[in-house]
Amino acid sequence: MSSTIGKNIRLTIFGESHGPAIGGVLEGLPPGIPIPNVRIQREMERRKTGGDYATPRKEPDQYEILSGVFQGKTTGAPLAVEIRNQDARSKDYRPEILRPSHADYTAHIRYNGYEDYRGGGHFSGRLTAPMVFFGAIAREILAQDGILIRGHLKRLGDIEEEPMENIPLNEEIPVGEIPFFYSEKREEAKKQLKQLMEEKDSVGGIVEIMVHNVPAGWGNPKFDGIESALAQGIFALGGVKGLEFGSGFQGTEKKGSENNDPFVLEKGNIQTQTNHSGGIQGGITNGMPIVFRVAIKPTASIGKIQKTVNLKTQEEIQYEIHGRHDPAIPIRALPVIENLTALLLLDQRR
Repeated sequence: MSSTIGKNIRLTIFGESHGPAIGGVLEGLPPGIPIPNVRIQREMERRKTGGDYATPRKEPDQYEILSGVFQGKTTGAPLAVEIRNQDARSKDYRPEILRPSHADYTAHIRYNGYEDYRGGGHFSGRLTAPMVFFGAIAREILAQDGILIRGHLKRLGDIEEEPMENIPLNEEIPVGEIPFFYSEKREEAKKQLKQLMEEKDSVGGIVEIMVHNVPAGWGNPKFDGIESALAQGIFALGGVKGLEFGSGFQGTEKKGSENNDPFVLEKGNIQTQTNHSGGIQGGITNGMPIVFRVAIKPTASIGKIQKTVNLKTQEEIQYEIHGRHDPAIPIRALPVIENLTALLLLDQRR
């Protein structure tokens, strides 16, 4: 099923960008887990943030739990949530116009013209809201085991921050801010984004994630490895075009003697001296921090006039995309990736 992921804990999402509601069903959570409403609300707010540099579409994202919870704790039955859409503006979309670099054409071919084209329908980034809801629950469960998930913008356009491994654990990104750790990078980003919005253009970037305190031994070899599980979920997010673990592509520039991770003893525990493997070897965690980076393309919906095709007339035309869109997807993608990572790791927990 294309909208379902997970083996032990299975998530199915439903809805369209401009439909009455979006939501999801999570199966496999054990009974008796308290619903962490404070964490859920915080993560949902992080996903909505961006201020003057996010889409003008303002959804309250008030969630309603339909099943699977009684007296504030999970029952063991499927946990279902619904999030109503309240600020859709469908008049901005025309079914006969193919928006460049969107799923309009491929969806039209795949579903024989019956797809919901408004706002991208089921392909929309709007569908990340239920992912964050369920991911926040998974994040709370993992936190009880001391597992900490941290993320930041490694790059936004031509602005780059130092790697996560160099950023102290006590550094935090203020909620509602562009998710660079350091204020000078946030100010640079604001200037860049303001200029892009004036030019009716967009920019992409790189999100970096580090997961601390995952024990050695999670995952499986071959097709069921940790990298495979994370990749399957992360590539479901619109705009994601690349994923690397540890030293990633830069590792191809090194010699084996430079890229290998020597084993050492630290207070009687086996660990590696370096972490070029990103905490994963053979698809299985080795006890070091899991480190990966996600490449996200520039937002495809821009106000500049572009060439496209009119499906109805079968003519090439010049078209200016209308609607309300983010000038930089990575800003709001970061909390989505963090919380989706929590859910995908919980499915792999031993």
